[in-house]
Amino acid sequence: MITEQKRKALNGIPMLLLFIALIIADIALLIFAGRNKITPLLITCIAALPVLLILLAGFFMVNPNESKVLQLFGRYVGTVDDSGLRWANPFFGKKAVSLRVRNFESGKLKVNDSAGNPIEIATVVVWKVVDTAEAIFEVDDYESFVHIQTEAALRNLATAYPYESHNDEKLTLRSDPQEIANLLQKEVQDRLNKAGVKVIEARISHLAYAQEIAASMLKRQQAQAIVAARTQIVAGAVGMVEIALQELSKKQIIELDDERKAAMVSNLMVVLCSEENAQPVVNSGSLY
Repeated sequence: MITEQKRKALNGIPMLLLFIALIIADIALLIFAGRNKITPLLITCIAALPVLLILLAGFFMVNPNESKVLQLFGRYVGTVDDSGLRWANPFFGKKAVSLRVRNFESGKLKVNDSAGNPIEIATVVVWKVVDTAEAIFEVDDYESFVHIQTEAALRNLATAYPYESHNDEKLTLRSDPQEIANLLQKEVQDRLNKAGVKVIEARISHLAYAQEIAASMLKRQQAQAIVAARTQIVAGAVGMVEIALQELSKKQIIELDDERKAAMVSNLMVVLCSEENAQPVVNSGSLY
């Protein structure tokens, strides 16, 4: 595996001034040799001019948060990350690699969760290049590699966990977003290590049931919510009935036999658990 090797390049400003001075001096000597017909000097000056022009090709610019990967006839020779105008061997090939933080948002992928339910899922990954040599030489196109491997990791994660808990699962895609994000970041990072890329953050940006089952799942969620609400209402009603019977007995307001207690409990439960407001009934007769 090819790993990054830092390489220093000469400061371009003094080198540029030097080459300008050499070109001016060469042109002046060329004119002087031509006027005075000094053949050896004339030949030397003519030969030196294209050499100086070739050396000018060694200048290159390194922008902030950018590196230049240097190659000599197909061989990696190092990476320059000192920003500014630089000069190196003019025969070096120079390829720019951005070190800036980048975002990648995947499209909406349609996959089946661990329970077999079709869902739509998408992610946002924040990443940057940390090893320019691996990014350039270990993969064909590191940007495309990031996109493809991110989607592959997302598909793998989505199929490993259920969308939501139905059988008391400990981890679900919808209910545990932070844990899922950590797992996704690790999954993506493991796939991108060979490309010299660091994953800074990975999060689910879209999560929903697929359209063909969304309506059915919505009904299921509504039914679960109704059952949970009803359970709480019944528990509260039972407590209130119990308190009412205890208070009546404690204060000896009225003595009720078992049959009338049962009737009272039934009436109170109907009133407390009903969705409609209770209609009062005035009893104008006696107790018996």
